[in-house]
Amino acid sequence: MTMIAIRSTVVLLTLLSGTVHAEVVQGRVVGITDGDTLTLLDATNRQHEIRLAGIDAPEKAQVFGQKAKQSLSTLAFEQQATADCRKRDRYRQEICVVTVAGKDVGLEQVRAGMAWWYRQFITAQTIEERAAYEQAESSAKTGRRGLWNGLDQTPPWEWRHRKLEE
Repeated sequence: MTMIAIRSTVVLLTLLSGTVHAEVVQGRVVGITDGDTLTLLDATNRQHEIRLAGIDAPEKAQVFGQKAKQSLSTLAFEQQATADCRKRDRYRQEICVVTVAGKDVGLEQVRAGMAWWYRQFITAQTIEERAAYEQAESSAKTGRRGLWNGLDQTPPWEWRHRKLEE
């Protein structure tokens, strides 16, 4: 191989390595399952069940579960959205950063105190996303917004674990 061919191959592999698992989906939000899950209908009428990356909202049966769902609905339902999908969870849901009108709706859920920043998957976030989510959660706590308003809240991952033990 010539040096030009080698350099071209290295550049191509470098570019591809960052996008192997990424998929961008655009469409209209047609359903809200809970405070961190929505359904996006793409241009081919394919439905994508999407879990918002970086957050964990109260389950529907938990205190604040319905408020978190309503908050996400207000942010995204019937809106055009772009989903930057980076992986799938064990239930085959796409895990995505979803933006509506230029805003990351997962980050907005954390900022409003409707979800926790879900540190379990911190490595899937960029450094900038980590900083923004950490700041948003800290601000929500300090401002006593949403689930941080003084009520004793159980994080959803602990709540789910307790339900499995029952």
